[in-house]
Amino acid sequence: MVNVVFNVSILFLPLAIYLLNLSYNTNYKLKHDKLFLSFILIIQVILFIVFKEYSNSLILINIPLLISYLKRKELTSIILSILIGLYYIFYFQYNVFFIFFEYVLYFVIYLIINRKTLRVNLLIYIFIFIKSIALSVEIFYFNNPANAFLVNFVDVFIKMLVFYVSSYLVFVFLLRGEEIMNLNTAIRELEKEKVLRTSLFKMTHEIKNPIAVCKGYLDMLDLNDKRKVEKYIPIIKGEIERTLTLMDDYLEYTKVKINKEIVDIYMLLEEVIASLNLFFKENNIILKMNLPDDELYLNVDYNRIKQVLVNILKNSHEAFDPKKGKMIIKIETKVLKKYFQIIVTDNGIGMDQETLHNIMDLFFTTKRNGTGLGTSLSKEIIELHGGNIKYLSELNVGTKVIISLPL
Repeated sequence: MVNVVFNVSILFLPLAIYLLNLSYNTNYKLKHDKLFLSFILIIQVILFIVFKEYSNSLILINIPLLISYLKRKELTSIILSILIGLYYIFYFQYNVFFIFFEYVLYFVIYLIINRKTLRVNLLIYIFIFIKSIALSVEIFYFNNPANAFLVNFVDVFIKMLVFYVSSYLVFVFLLRGEEIMNLNTAIRELEKEKVLRTSLFKMTHEIKNPIAVCKGYLDMLDLNDKRKVEKYIPIIKGEIERTLTLMDDYLEYTKVKINKEIVDIYMLLEEVIASLNLFFKENNIILKMNLPDDELYLNVDYNRIKQVLVNILKNSHEAFDPKKGKMIIKIETKVLKKYFQIIVTDNGIGMDQETLHNIMDLFFTTKRNGTGLGTSLSKEIIELHGGNIKYLSELNVGTKVIISLPL
């Protein structure tokens, strides 16, 4: 019982710390440390090695390695493979070439699958298949060669069952935790939009009052009556000045500022998609994307570009036509000579030429509860980065949005 509790602690507590750190950074809008998960996985392996007497380190030590592959952390995978390999060689006295072949095979299989777009289930099954063969060799030829075949077979079967169940539970725990964090982020963004819409309506109400006062006095104004002119004109002027002051305050409040930093644009795209993944699933949206495995760094404002992408994907969802069946959103990227392009295509209701012509105008909207700020704000953000955003659309066919950012 003690060993079970100890194994569960090593597997789940470090990952719980990672999720808490992720939650803290998200809540306080801090930059995520991409190396923190790698650090946690390495700590897990070290704990299995240091407390080998209390843990089922022979098999469970490989779970952090599997997670590193599933999270596409190649360098971390190499470091973990070396640590685990050295542990097997020096503590269990396993054959060096046998261990080297096993862990190189994991890496080669990962590269093959990752090149064809990483499929989580396939990688897990292949990893377990290879590990079951390796474990069989370890038990039959290294650990217990004198035991009966059935005894060794049952031993292998139980260990692989424990490994499979533990791997599945750990990965689900990590995945669901990250999805909850991303969902909370999306909810906060929606709350911000709600606050913005409320403030816009309040501003409209505040502006409407002085304008109504001006209209009322202008209706009563008689240019031939000097007394009324001297009385009403200062009042009208004061109301106009109050309106201008109100507008200046609002413009200062909504002024767009960007803080550029070096950002891996592909990683940013993956995080945006991850933040909306649960939302897509719940709304039966098919997301098609083909992001390369390479890294591409741009000098951009991380939060502002994320804001633009979330707005575009949200607009695509809201343009869904139920008569067409399923909503399909496609995300592509292109690297041109001077620009990096992000292309988002949907099969929604599309726009006619008049709507397309006015789409960038401030406060222009075709939505019942829209503010008309989303597309104009996105345009301003992209232009502040030295890029441009272009909308192509056809009514009842769909819409394509092309974002170009300077390399």
